[in-house]
Amino acid sequence: MAKNRIKMLAALVAVGMSVAACGSTEDNGTSNNLNSENSITIEDNNGELQVPKNPKSVVALDNRSFEILNEWGVELTAAPKKLVPASVTDYKENEGIKDLGNHKEPDFEALVAAQPDLVISGQRFSSHDEEIKKLVPDAAVVELEPREGKPLDEELIRQITTLGEVFDKKDEAEKMVKDFKGAKERAKKAYDKLDGGKKVMAVNVSGGEIGYVAPHVGRVWGPVFDWLGMDPALKVDNASSNHEGDDISVEAIAKAKPDWMLVLDRDGAINADKPDYSPAADVIKRADALKGVPALKDNHVLVAPQDTYINESITTYTEILNSLADAFEGKK
Repeated sequence: MAKNRIKMLAALVAVGMSVAACGSTEDNGTSNNLNSENSITIEDNNGELQVPKNPKSVVALDNRSFEILNEWGVELTAAPKKLVPASVTDYKENEGIKDLGNHKEPDFEALVAAQPDLVISGQRFSSHDEEIKKLVPDAAVVELEPREGKPLDEELIRQITTLGEVFDKKDEAEKMVKDFKGAKERAKKAYDKLDGGKKVMAVNVSGGEIGYVAPHVGRVWGPVFDWLGMDPALKVDNASSNHEGDDISVEAIAKAKPDWMLVLDRDGAINADKPDYSPAADVIKRADALKGVPALKDNHVLVAPQDTYINESITTYTEILNSLADAFEGKK
């Protein structure tokens, strides 16, 4: 059904463009309606791209961008509100922002109706980039999703720095980068100075089930192992990077005897308003197999902010790293 809607919309757009097509050129999928006076040139995942200096209609699709753009006071005309964290109320509850649904069933009619001249794509919407460029050919579509094989910390810095250029918020972006680097350095120093055990286990709670989150590649916590040089309590072959983590038994997790447990509450980000929602910390405490684990006995269980699963921005990681530093320093 969504594909049919895309084809119909693309046909309508093509008709509307036919008269204006003469003499126009495209750059990185964007029609050349911009010049050096009303645009700036940036580099995104697809190369150099012209974006408007003062965009009149901004559409944001990237989960990592919502909190940042809101903090900078950027007004949106459309967004996938189901993916906007509940904490970003300026966007979540703003009836003036057209709702684009979610990445699985996007409302492309609403996207076209928003008449964007700038689209911030990424993360869950990245697979729709080519369709979006066809539907809104006069818009600059910026893609800053962390690239495969690149260190996540460097990619987060690249994203925030580029967005700072786009929205003329270079100083604010620089401050966010400085805070992120400072939090990372602080957390690493605190971990290195730990007197007790240093074995760390990361887990994900989804649907009341506890899954293993692997170092290096696991969702949210994986890269943190590398940044801080943490000692994994357990390693498995062919580990997954998806949202469910790996299907490792709770008994296997307990057998690894982690001194610290880092938790991602997936349900907290998407199902916290459901009557059967159970916080990840409660799920872990109720697991009989984990009762003798050092991390639980010593109260060394750290849960990422509730909205982390749909808010993996540089500011989220800054908060996570400072929380880790506090915990390792014995402040919580």
